[in-house]
Amino acid sequence: MAKHKAMRPTWEGHLRLSLVTCPVSLYTATERTADIHFNLINPKTNNRIRMQSVDAGTGEPVERADLVRGFAVSKNRYVLFEKDELDAVRLDSTRILDIEEFVDASEIDRIYWDEPYYLGPSGKTGIEAYAVIRAAMEKQKKVALGRVVMHQRERICALEPRDKGILLTTLRTHDEIRATSEVFDRSLPKPSAQMLQIAEKIIEQQDAKFDPTRFTDRYEDALRELIAKKKKGEPVVSTQPVEEDEKVVDLMEALKKSLKGGGGPSREKADRFLEAHGRSKAKPKAKAKTKTRRKTASRKRAA
Repeated sequence: MAKHKAMRPTWEGHLRLSLVTCPVSLYTATERTADIHFNLINPKTNNRIRMQSVDAGTGEPVERADLVRGFAVSKNRYVLFEKDELDAVRLDSTRILDIEEFVDASEIDRIYWDEPYYLGPSGKTGIEAYAVIRAAMEKQKKVALGRVVMHQRERICALEPRDKGILLTTLRTHDEIRATSEVFDRSLPKPSAQMLQIAEKIIEQQDAKFDPTRFTDRYEDALRELIAKKKKGEPVVSTQPVEEDEKVVDLMEALKKSLKGGGGPSREKADRFLEAHGRSKAKPKAKAKTKTRRKTASRKRAA
């Protein structure tokens, strides 16, 4: 557990299964510190802009220390709460993560999955109990459901074995999920057999195995390239190569063109920027040719 020393736990407590308990620590499984954040700057002075709290009615500035929380009950009418009133109803963390039941992962609709965390043993005490709970879940191929209080809010969570530890994912509640009828409120037309057949062939052509390393934030990459050039004082030229972007009105024609590999959507500005500055990636077609050459070579060797 030496790796965890560099990481600050989000929550610390005990994992409990019936009468078996063990000390655990919770760590965020994702990282957003690498995201690019901008500050608002006054270009005349090169100073940052400081945000100020202003009364919407009088326009006068107000100190943040003098503000209280309010809940809107009607237009321009609020119920005000003091800090001690809100503290009286907040959930105090018991520092116990109780496992209540076990379910199959397939039974949890993907829309309910929320934030992922790593749940690791805290210190050497109780590490055997942690290992037993994890191994039992792995053998039974089950996901544990429990509750944990984080940031004064009780969260339902799912625990499952991952690598040498446990992955804890907070779950959204049923009340948080909007009904599909709010969006999908119309009947869809039945597609023709020919159109459906072409669409299925396009899906077959683009069939692949999921590789998360292939998907990057192209906008962030372009921003980093832009920032690097600005730091060096290099001129930034916005190049937008002319592209043929034919408007296809007929759906059947669009499907047929897609099947042939033509008529694709125009590239994003971030893609064009990266390509113009020598950061473009290898085209998928080149990979396909490489695969074909390998297959041909293997056939010759077999012959």
